[in-house]
Amino acid sequence: MHSTTSRATLLGLVAILLWSTSVGLFRSLSEYFGPLGSPALIYTLSAILLCLTQGLPRPTSLPRRYLLIGGTMFVGYEICLALSIGLAHDRAQSLELGMINYLWPCLTVALATVINGQRAAWWLWPGLLLALGGVMQVLRGDGNGSLMQMWGNILSNPLAYGLAFCAAVIWALYCNLTKRWGGGKNAVPLFFCATALVLWGQFALADTAPLHFTLLSVLQLLFMGGSTALAYTAWNHGIQHGNMTLLATASYFTPVFSALLASLWLGLTPGWSFWQGVTMVVAGSLLCWLAIRRYG
Repeated sequence: MHSTTSRATLLGLVAILLWSTSVGLFRSLSEYFGPLGSPALIYTLSAILLCLTQGLPRPTSLPRRYLLIGGTMFVGYEICLALSIGLAHDRAQSLELGMINYLWPCLTVALATVINGQRAAWWLWPGLLLALGGVMQVLRGDGNGSLMQMWGNILSNPLAYGLAFCAAVIWALYCNLTKRWGGGKNAVPLFFCATALVLWGQFALADTAPLHFTLLSVLQLLFMGGSTALAYTAWNHGIQHGNMTLLATASYFTPVFSALLASLWLGLTPGWSFWQGVTMVVAGSLLCWLAIRRYG
C-alpha cells in the first residue's frame, strides 16, 4: 500500500515538472508555427494521445453545466494561455506572461470563499496581495523600474498581457465550478478535442503562413504534445492515489520550475527583480493555501 502511494505521488510530481516545461516550449514552438498554428498542433496531438490512453467520454454521461460551461472555460483558458505566450514580442516577455498565468492558485483560493463558501483565515488576503505584488515586480523589470514603466510595458502589448490575466482568472473559476458541477467525472480528453477544433477554426480564418516542419520543430512538438497528455494523466492518478498534501505543496512551486526551465530552454538570464517577483508569487500562493488548509 505504501509503495502504491509513493508511486502515485511520484507520478504527480512528474506531472508538475512536465507542466513546468510548457511556457518555454509554447514560446519555442510559436516561433516555428506561429501563435495559432503552434497550439493547434500541440492540442491536436495531446487530444489524440489522451483519447487513446483514457478514452473519449460520452457527452450524455456528463453533467450538463460541467460539459457546457466547464468545457467553455477549459477551452478559453488553454487558448488564452497559448496565444498570450505566442503573441509575446520576444522571449523575455513570454516569461513575464507565464508568471501572470501563475496567479491562478491564489485566485482559485480567493474565489473559493465566494463560490464554494470555503472558510479561510485572515491571511488569505495578504497572500493574494503578495502574489499580485510579485507579478507587478516581474513586470517592472530590472533596475529602478517604476509603476509607469510597468504600465508602459503592458501597453506595449496589451492583447498578450490581457490574455494572460484572463487565463489566470478563467482557470481559477474552472477549478471552483467544476468541483461543484463535475460530479467526479473527467472530460479532459473531450475538452482537449474541443480546444484543438477551435484553434484550427481560428487558424483557417486567420491570414497565417503555411506550416513548415523541421526535424527540431517536430521533435519539440512530439515532446510537448506527449508531455501535456502524460501530465494530465499522471496528475489525475497522483491526486487520487498519492500524497495530496505533498502534491498540493509542490504544485505551488511550479512558477519557480517553469521560470528555471523556460530560461534554460530559451537561453535567457532573468535579472534579480524577476526572481524576486517569482518568489513573491510562490510565497503569496502558499499563504493563500495555508489560509484555507487550516479549515480542512
